[in-house]
Amino acid sequence: MKTKTNLFLLILLSLSVTFISCEKEPGCMDPNSLTYNPDAKKDDGTCIYAYDIALGIWNMDPDCEEYTIPVIGTTVSLNDQLPDSIYVQGDDGVDDLFIDIDGTQLSGTIDYEGNVLVDPQTISIDMGFGPMDIDVSGSGFISSSTLGSMDLTYSFDIDIVPGFPISESLDCSISLTR
Repeated sequence: MKTKTNLFLLILLSLSVTFISCEKEPGCMDPNSLTYNPDAKKDDGTCIYAYDIALGIWNMDPDCEEYTIPVIGTTVSLNDQLPDSIYVQGDDGVDDLFIDIDGTQLSGTIDYEGNVLVDPQTISIDMGFGPMDIDVSGSGFISSSTLGSMDLTYSFDIDIVPGFPISESLDCSISLTR
């Protein structure tokens, strides 16, 4: 009888260890996610993507080069032209981003790692002497749900003397926070 009891306990212990060791670790199983867990065996819906955390309102702290207009000597700062915040909106999980800067929309993309790319495009900004077309391009990085950065280059022509435009380019480093 003692042998049967010991055998029963041994089988019960073996089955318990087998079931416990088969327990699947929950977590995000998508390697493209910021919260990817390589040890996860069961997806628990906790995947977070850079695209998702980029959406919404971001506070801007720009550090832009100033420009002194030749001949008239007026200095213009892009820091003063940029808004205090931007609104980043997307297109239902696609990696396209639309960045609203004071009613002017820049478009860009964001990859799974949080890298932002703003391909060259023309926008209109009033730098104090009427609206002018400015070419904008740049890149950035969303490092968390509360921190990011962007480096934008603004290129434009100024017609001080009609028919003789002066081409200029200004760089802007922008800190993004929430």
